Amino acid sequence: MKQATYLKINPADSVVVCLQEKKQGDVIEIDGKQITVLQDTPAGHKILITDKKQGENIIKYGYPIGHALEDLKAGQWVNENNLKTNLSGTLEYTYQPVNEALNIKKENRTFKGYVRKNGEVGVRNEIWIVPTVGCVNGIAERLANQLKEEINSQSSNIDAVYAWHHNYGCSQLSGDHENTRKVLRDICLHPNAGAVLVLSLGCENNQPDEFMKMLGDYDKQRIRLLVTQQVEGDEVAEGMKILRELYHIASQDKREEVSVSKLRVGLKCGGSDGFSGITANPLVGEFSDWLVAQGGTSILTEVPEMFGAETILMNRCETKELFEQTVSMVNNFKEYFLSHGEPVGENPSPGNKAGGISTLEDKALGCTQKCGRAPVSGVLEYGDRLQTNGLNLLSAPGNDLVASTALASAGCQIVLFTTGRGTPFGTFVPTMKIATNPTLVQRKPQWVDFSAGQLVEGRTMQELVPEFIDKVLAVASGELARNEENGYREISIFKNGVTL
Repeated sequence: MKQATYLKINPADSVVVCLQEKKQGDVIEIDGKQITVLQDTPAGHKILITDKKQGENIIKYGYPIGHALEDLKAGQWVNENNLKTNLSGTLEYTYQPVNEALNIKKENRTFKGYVRKNGEVGVRNEIWIVPTVGCVNGIAERLANQLKEEINSQSSNIDAVYAWHHNYGCSQLSGDHENTRKVLRDICLHPNAGAVLVLSLGCENNQPDEFMKMLGDYDKQRIRLLVTQQVEGDEVAEGMKILRELYHIASQDKREEVSVSKLRVGLKCGGSDGFSGITANPLVGEFSDWLVAQGGTSILTEVPEMFGAETILMNRCETKELFEQTVSMVNNFKEYFLSHGEPVGENPSPGNKAGGISTLEDKALGCTQKCGRAPVSGVLEYGDRLQTNGLNLLSAPGNDLVASTALASAGCQIVLFTTGRGTPFGTFVPTMKIATNPTLVQRKPQWVDFSAGQLVEGRTMQELVPEFIDKVLAVASGELARNEENGYREISIFKNGVTL
């Protein structure tokens, strides 16, 4: 069977996507017509298949992705130079619920996780040092390194030791201060941590005693506080005493078989390209639907990358209340842009554009495919922790590090990160990279956990989905993600306001 070199995603589309580079003079046969390619067009980019007048909408995924800036001819390369977003400011929306049955069989699958005292399940058993303020980052790192040296010579069930550096915890006001406190709280309570040392200076705005109250009814054996200004003498020696006690407790933990309904995954994309919306994002969407059908949970974030596709998500909300929360989430983010004098519709990065994404609508319609077709069961503010199984929406920006940290903070044990351009980073939970195209896998195999690019090499979605499910469950059961193998792990907290 001859491999396709271009794809019309939706019958209503006015463009095809090149799966391979097209040269000027090549002929495309589509809908019973022969169209001559008018310009060399890179793989992942769009070719117009019907003439468009200036101002007319260009359709992809069955929806407008912007309007023509000039009269365009069939066969032209459509890109950011001749296509303009339709997005502007905030909008009013009408709830028009769409409920689509998933019809996915419940398989009673399991993974090997760490069951915590509160019933939550971790996919890792790590010891974390969480600074309440950036001033003690150096001490936190020194403690982490010393503990690693001590336990390297011992056999244990501790998967890793990390200190989570950040710049905040002091000199912040109102919303920024609370964002910092909430994310640090969420990290302390995360089930991937078998034990946590909360490390404080003592004089910071994020006062240690008040911060510990935010943790609620926490496990006081496994989460300890050290205020360094209150230590007479060597705070590192005092910290090591606590860490040795925490190590003794956490090292007794063992993996056990637990239902996949306990799995919570974050859905994220970055360095997207023209293949994202036809390979990796739909594959992750199939996984998300499968997981929701098993009683598990997925979270979609990157609110600015919902602009242009937001009504699809709004109408999948299970209730009018969730619809209204989603409207508020979207319009609040638009107001955030406008309050800084930034346009709502200018989002694709230079890498996105080079990869074939021309407008924010183009990006959003591909981006939102990561959450499949499941109904929206919950809407979370930034820093909130999960309360509802199923598909959730989370308020956070599109920035890769900030959004991935927010997903993990909400309670995701793993982040599924689709990428066409490639990226090595990871947040404080396993951050699996799903490549959209075969070229990335060849160029950066050390960054990639799974290749969705197989979908343009002749593999089918039906073949690939079970393999991808097995891969995610393997990582949940202890197999290292690439970012973990490379030691690339960090956190980043959303900041909006004044620094004192």
